[in-house]
Amino acid sequence: MDIHYRLEHPVAMDVHLQVEGFTVLLGLSGEGKSILLKAIAGLLPASGTPFGGLPAQQRPIGYLPQGYGLFPHLRAWENVAFPLPPGTDRRREAMDLLARMGLADWAERYPATLSGGQRQRVALARALARRPQLLLLDEPTSALDMATRDEILEDLIAEMRQLQIPVLAVTHDPHLATMADRMAILAGGAIAQEGTPREVFAEPANAAVARLVGFRNIFPATVVSAGSTGVWVSGPGWRLQTTPRPWARPGMVVAVGIRSEEVEIQGAGASGENVLRLQVAHLRDEGLALRLKLRGPLSLDVLLARLRQRDGGVAPSGFVGVYVAPEHVHLFPPQSATSVHPG
Repeated sequence: MDIHYRLEHPVAMDVHLQVEGFTVLLGLSGEGKSILLKAIAGLLPASGTPFGGLPAQQRPIGYLPQGYGLFPHLRAWENVAFPLPPGTDRRREAMDLLARMGLADWAERYPATLSGGQRQRVALARALARRPQLLLLDEPTSALDMATRDEILEDLIAEMRQLQIPVLAVTHDPHLATMADRMAILAGGAIAQEGTPREVFAEPANAAVARLVGFRNIFPATVVSAGSTGVWVSGPGWRLQTTPRPWARPGMVVAVGIRSEEVEIQGAGASGENVLRLQVAHLRDEGLALRLKLRGPLSLDVLLARLRQRDGGVAPSGFVGVYVAPEHVHLFPPQSATSVHPG
């Protein structure tokens, strides 16, 4: 489904994206993600397609706001039955929808007695009662606990795929985007990049997108040389090689991005291309991993899985050699470097 909406208030936006299967729109808080959903649902003044010009009650859209918006004084089945037209067997249809969500046994319960995942599924059943052509989800992970989040979302996504209803979910949670069929990045009131999660996570279009998909190491650099074998970039006291970039030119100021997980720790005496000698400024356990803050000519955030740690190889205030493979040195165009500062 092709979606193109424009609005001026409360945030100026001109958003054009493709919704295919389960699509996630990722953006920082304050970018206007929830506002966009309300505009598509007809709850805010905006122009666009599809459904532009129709009042909210006539748009074939299912909308799940943050918190799900269930009526606290209505039982689960009554919440689901609320949008059903009069004259139908509203209870039977509501029960059928709750059964599809695995909640038939909870039909007589009030929202306050349900878990976050159960409330979400009741709200989803209510949205499906409208027989929507498009389903809108606003921060669907916000009310879910970490222990059950993935299981609940996997069930929800599988259900939507079975029903073949396109879904647009907005979030600031990159983890949700990894579960999508397609994703887009909202920045500055427009779509900065869209594609499959694999495409966007592997090759962010610019530094802003890179931050949203988990890059902690983003810093300015100058292109030293560029050719068919690769691009060399440098900063004060360091130099790294990356893969070829047709747009790169010597002397160009660019942004460099390196994922924390893609930095390899070597011995303090290691040397060679793309090897840096840095000092451990801080380290801490992070679950089953170890996170390092390294300082030197270049400051890096590094995340080591337990299986990759070398016994005795990392010590507070000690020096280590780090290697970053050229394919893991991401290069972003000059406009990405204007707001980037050294780490």
